[in-house]
Amino acid sequence: MKHFLDHFFESYQNVVFVYCCTIYSIYALLTLFSYLSILSNIRRNTIRENLLLIQSPLSPGISIITGAFNEEMTIISNVRSLLTMNYPAFEVIIVNDGSKDKTLEKLIEEFTLIEVDFAYHYFIQCQPIQRIYKSENSAFSNLLVIDKINGGSKADAINAGINASSYAYFLNTDVDCILDKDTLVQMIQPFMDDEKRVIATGATLRMANSCIIDSSVLVKARVPRAILPLFQEIEYIRSFVLGKMGWNLVNSIPNVSGGLGMFDKEIVIKVGGYDANSFGEDMDMLMRISKYMCETKQEYAVRSIPQSLCWTEGPQSLKVFKRQRVRWGRGLYQIFSTYYKLIFNPKYKKLGMIVLPYNFIFELCAPLIEFLGIICYIYLIASHLINWPFAIILLVFVYSFSVFITLLSIVWDQLVIRRYSLKEVLRLCVFVFIEPFIYHPLVMVFALMGYTNQFFKTKSNWGHMERRGFGKTEKAEVKVINATVI
Repeated sequence: MKHFLDHFFESYQNVVFVYCCTIYSIYALLTLFSYLSILSNIRRNTIRENLLLIQSPLSPGISIITGAFNEEMTIISNVRSLLTMNYPAFEVIIVNDGSKDKTLEKLIEEFTLIEVDFAYHYFIQCQPIQRIYKSENSAFSNLLVIDKINGGSKADAINAGINASSYAYFLNTDVDCILDKDTLVQMIQPFMDDEKRVIATGATLRMANSCIIDSSVLVKARVPRAILPLFQEIEYIRSFVLGKMGWNLVNSIPNVSGGLGMFDKEIVIKVGGYDANSFGEDMDMLMRISKYMCETKQEYAVRSIPQSLCWTEGPQSLKVFKRQRVRWGRGLYQIFSTYYKLIFNPKYKKLGMIVLPYNFIFELCAPLIEFLGIICYIYLIASHLINWPFAIILLVFVYSFSVFITLLSIVWDQLVIRRYSLKEVLRLCVFVFIEPFIYHPLVMVFALMGYTNQFFKTKSNWGHMERRGFGKTEKAEVKVINATVI
């Protein structure tokens, strides 16, 4: 038995080395691809084009849909913020998902809402609608409030909003997110410019922790002061600016964030809307609409833009962060349990040959390989079989390359727009060197816990994410967005 273990763990070192070389080769390509993709976006994204979209009566209409559950602390300022988007034709649909507090009452009072007769059709499944409200004030004529029975998930609330939406495109966001005023202008551009039919578009999300926010409007962006949100900021920059923009160049984006995503409503309805039983409904939605486009033999594109258009406060306590990441891990496992037959299936083109294989090998399996690698090194050290020169070279290589890639993603982010001072950028860079030792192990462990929960079908709910709301001064944690980061 000992001979077998010795041979196995010695061989595993070589497997880990090959694995690391492969994934970092891919990251090197993504770094180049993201740079080219960002430059292309900057060339197209001119002030003149944005003004034409804002001023043109021919700009396509957009429905902003968000669910609200027990949001009485911030609902008014957030809805007012959504109503002030710089865009000629849009509506705001707030779905009160069975709130137990005064969310609905505050909306009715603030916006002089009255119950109306509305031709509501259940194009996609959701919990029953109780009432629909519109404002008596013409200033809020584009606001629609839906009161429904609680569906237990954001997905059910968004489905209810889709059923009531008037326009061909909808923006899915969280009511506690802070959106840039030009979000709709930026997000609709890929739908209008691309040669292929764009079915979804995403954008960069950032941490709102420590930012100065007044009445749900971002006044000044700042790097989070708390350690945990600061690590999340670094992770988001790497994931969105480098990862997603890299995949954008080859039309292989794996998911569109649940915190901010624009979709082609027709395609979403045809696949039955969001899955209310999914723990990762954002990635699940993109898998379903991409699968539908492949099966119906339609050319399509999924796009991402590098501009930071959405800010959300990340968890500052380890308890809430754990809840978030366990759920993300569970959702990722669930995705591959559902779509495993598509992996390496040429019928599904890039979805089957690039997107799913990459995410299976280098996202789903990564925590397992890392965890087994740690056990491997412990065993080899205890058995005095460790090849120290090889082990040190491997560890230095992995650490150095991961730090280098993350630093480059911060540089790429500065190419898009310089929101932070030099001092704040340097602070981000300093914590890049610490991240592999503190933050990454937590992400790995919580992901494995999510896999275990899903494998054994452990009962789980969406959980309550504490919030304190936004204001002019720094706030603490709020509800964590549903946005799988890949």
